[in-house]
Amino acid sequence: MTVIGTVGLPGSGKSEAATVAAELDIPVVTMGDVIREECRDRGLDPATHHGEVAQALREENGPGAIAERSLPVIEDALEDADTVVVDGIRSDTEVDIFAEAFGDAFTLVSIEAPFEARAQRLDLRGRDASAEEGGESLADRDERELGFGMGAAMEQADLTIENTGTLAAFHDRVRTLLTEGPEALVDGAS
Repeated sequence: MTVIGTVGLPGSGKSEAATVAAELDIPVVTMGDVIREECRDRGLDPATHHGEVAQALREENGPGAIAERSLPVIEDALEDADTVVVDGIRSDTEVDIFAEAFGDAFTLVSIEAPFEARAQRLDLRGRDASAEEGGESLADRDERELGFGMGAAMEQADLTIENTGTLAAFHDRVRTLLTEGPEALVDGAS
């Protein structure tokens, strides 16, 4: 059993890592799905209320609320798979919950990229609405995510993958991680 969690600021490449896992038939549990489901339960549009509902869930149920709601989904996926990827860890509290639940089987990977590269990627995906349009800017999103404890979570990572090159090179590093294990990237390949 292996549980690989990813943490990283918006646009760093977490979704691309999840895409590689899916291509390898490795189940991906996306923590954001918990938030999107809660948005729908509250009658809100996930596209515009995601950050607000994420914050509300943590305020209402504690900083580990989203991780705790994700645990049964991860455990179900592990019944049929040796490896599961958990996409979108946001805080050190969430890291602690997964580390306690899965022990040595849990590996945290920080996916990192410079602000400008992340902004460009999100712009290409149409994901970074400007504040003037009523959306949340990348800087605002970064601030919110860091406020959840993401910086502390990134510092706890067992491995960091810098996503500064081509998409193909990043996919290759993630594929190596998922097929050969974290040890394969420790010797300079990250």
